[in-house]
Amino acid sequence: MRTLKMAIGMALGLVLLAAPAFPQSEAAENGQGRFIVTVLPKKKSEAPPNITLQDLRLKVNGKESTVTSWVRLNRPTDEVELVVLIDSSSRSSLGQQLNDISNFIQGLPANVKVALGYMDNGRAELTGPLSTDHAQAAKALHMPGGLPGSSGGPYFCLSDLAHHWPSDDPMARREVVMITDGVDIYNLRYDPQDPYVLAAMTDAARSGLVVFSIYWRNQGFLDNTYYETNSGQNLLSQLTQSTGGYSYWTGMGNPVSFKPYFDDLVMRLQHQYRATFSTMLKGRPAVLNMELKVGGPAAKAYAPQQVLVINKAAQ
Repeated sequence: MRTLKMAIGMALGLVLLAAPAFPQSEAAENGQGRFIVTVLPKKKSEAPPNITLQDLRLKVNGKESTVTSWVRLNRPTDEVELVVLIDSSSRSSLGQQLNDISNFIQGLPANVKVALGYMDNGRAELTGPLSTDHAQAAKALHMPGGLPGSSGGPYFCLSDLAHHWPSDDPMARREVVMITDGVDIYNLRYDPQDPYVLAAMTDAARSGLVVFSIYWRNQGFLDNTYYETNSGQNLLSQLTQSTGGYSYWTGMGNPVSFKPYFDDLVMRLQHQYRATFSTMLKGRPAVLNMELKVGGPAAKAYAPQQVLVINKAAQ
């Protein structure tokens, strides 16, 4: 009898030791998320690289994670939502670029819904809803005519747009083009830990925005200094890199034309992928740091550095 009890006890012990294995495995893959990546050939003359799941390595908060799907977004039915956001403090010389902005909006592919907005007192004031009527959207384009500082800061405005994105379509790509000098009027020194920039980065990640920027000087003496020009350009680069976007500028002055930038941007929209992934997550949804490495064919990937992770078990 004693031998039988010992055998039963040992069996129960083995069961208890083995039991946590499945729940722990589930917990390890309890988080999920998705993001947009732009993948370009390293040389413009080369064909777009054919990237597969096997070419990807993903870390979320420094921990190896699993890319579960990788889809090329090049079909005419792949929806894109794009907001062009103009700094209301921009210099009046921006009028020289209005034709380029209008031509860009009107020349967007049919699958792109576009809206035009102005940065005003810390808010993103849209002139209309997202629309595939590109000609109608372009009609709302006008000179900002604002005073120095009237935008309230580009990073506040981007955060406002992220919080109030004019659509709830879960599958549409969300792209933003900011036309601004990037100067933070509330923190004039260059600071990579600028709280307003970091907040805008987190808000953009939470809303799934891919942000591009085009440098154009604002009105005001401070925006005309070498130090502030350099500071604004670096802050914009920090912001756009964190979202998987790109920053455009030419030296320390205003560009002659926006057209080369818009041509490059349209090309990037044609070379994007949507990735989904599984990772470890404890508790509530959170914006976590992310690192994506792309191997295989020669390619340059522009992936976000922060991503929203949700707890799939709580859904």
